[in-house]
Amino acid sequence: MRLDRNFANGCFIDAASDELIAVTNPATEAVIAHVTGVTEAEAIAAVDAAAAAQKGWRKLPSAERAAYLHKLADALTECAPAIGAALALESGKSVADATNEAIYAGQITRYHAEWARRIEGEVIPSDTPDENLVLHREPIGVVACLIPFNYPVYTFMRKVAPALIAGNTVVVRPSNNTPTSAFEIARAVEKAGLPAGVVNILAMNHATAEALCTHPKVGMITLTGSVGAGRKVLEYCKANIAKPSLELGGKTPAIIEADADLEKAARDLVASKTTHCGQLCTAIERVYVQESVHDRFVALLKKHMSAVESGDRAEQPSLMGPLVNDASRQSIHGMVERAIAAGATLETGGKLPQGKGFFYPATLLSNCRQDMEIIQEETFGPIMPVVKYRTLDEALEMANDHQFGLSSVLYTENYRSAMKIANGIEAGELYVNRTPADPYQGFHAGWKRSGLGGDDGKHGMLEFTQTRLVVMKY
Repeated sequence: MRLDRNFANGCFIDAASDELIAVTNPATEAVIAHVTGVTEAEAIAAVDAAAAAQKGWRKLPSAERAAYLHKLADALTECAPAIGAALALESGKSVADATNEAIYAGQITRYHAEWARRIEGEVIPSDTPDENLVLHREPIGVVACLIPFNYPVYTFMRKVAPALIAGNTVVVRPSNNTPTSAFEIARAVEKAGLPAGVVNILAMNHATAEALCTHPKVGMITLTGSVGAGRKVLEYCKANIAKPSLELGGKTPAIIEADADLEKAARDLVASKTTHCGQLCTAIERVYVQESVHDRFVALLKKHMSAVESGDRAEQPSLMGPLVNDASRQSIHGMVERAIAAGATLETGGKLPQGKGFFYPATLLSNCRQDMEIIQEETFGPIMPVVKYRTLDEALEMANDHQFGLSSVLYTENYRSAMKIANGIEAGELYVNRTPADPYQGFHAGWKRSGLGGDDGKHGMLEFTQTRLVVMKY
């Protein structure tokens, strides 16, 4: 059975403890690997190594840092089959999807490498005639990167690449559900020849994670995770006033106007909801349908949702894969049962399957209300609840009546409707006539409880910088 070691200060390290983290294939429930959990002393040593390496890394011309990132992008591409194989086993994704995720990780690494000559400061007019104000962009120092289980390879480089190009070093904690792919990335880091200590990758328990994140040399913590995890990170940040960057929960609303291409919208929404068993922070989580097309659209959703079959994607890649664990499945099923008890109509799905694997069927619920738990709380699974509306103003009010504000979707052929939602939606993103895909040159940032800061593009890269104002009298 596979046994992974942690990667710190440029090499794979032998375990100082006998703690082993078991990694389970969610499609079969078989333990497929063990990862050594680091001790608090090892986590602290990794932060110290990152802090020491950062002194030299930040002094490199940004073009030289970019050259390293291009080498890392090349290595990720070359290692994509190995990374993908590990990811497929630990996540239940198909090998093709998992390998593509590694390729996309290389692409976003290359994208951020190209910011090297574009990290700009400002010259600001002074009120004094013999004075210049110059604002510099500087690295923060050591960044702790906390990676989620759902897209652990892409999110790894989504955080690490901009941190590195800005002159920071990183200590990465992968999810304990999906750590083996992270150690395949470590081999790509080794292959690319990055200086020792610039990238450190450690598996650990929660107590050790707290020691890592509250280390006084950690200047920033970036997390993709739940609201509860975000609150915990904010507590960690308080210890040393570290900078937080948080991408948290989502409850993406999709508004379907009467003039929409209903067939396209139905296919798109079902694909969004069933990709990786709905375990995407921007997957469609609630659907608002104009009353004149409601019954027709629900029938289309039911047709496409009913056609989705679940199973082991290692055997049949076209199937919908599993949830991350049984706790997630039981939580989702409980939400579905409570929605039905509260008056929702089960159109398809909603039954716990028999046999091995953490599978749950694509589930469609109609006759939902805005006050239902299934509308208000994130499911993070293949559940699609539908609410009927009369006017676009009513739909916008319900879409905004929520704790989350990460992404949103509108299907319409009317530009006035599009502009109304674009100017009124309380979310960091709006996708018109398509479902979310997080272009890495954009800016993926949530409103409300969906987070602080954001990822991707120029603004995501600048998250990993701080400013220094130089006032020059002459």
